[in-house]
Amino acid sequence: MSQEQVEKALQKNGKRITQQRKILLDVILNGQWECCKEIYYEAVKRDPTIGMATVYRMMTTLEEVGVMERRCVFRVRDEIELPS
Repeated sequence: MSQEQVEKALQKNGKRITQQRKILLDVILNGQWECCKEIYYEAVKRDPTIGMATVYRMMTTLEEVGVMERRCVFRVRDEIELPS
């Protein structure tokens, strides 16, 4: 999904498109993230005023408008270190 399509979906659902939301959308759509903290760390490089709560609210908003779905993922590590 493109950033334009997501912005239209947000507007259609009565959400404003703020500069922080544009930054977060760019970060979210152009990376592979495992958690909101990773998104936050990248977004705050672009705009230090973005808070962690803003990231969580954005993720919830994207979920509400049907752009994103929440999943819980567990993976087996490629390698493990065993105690000696």
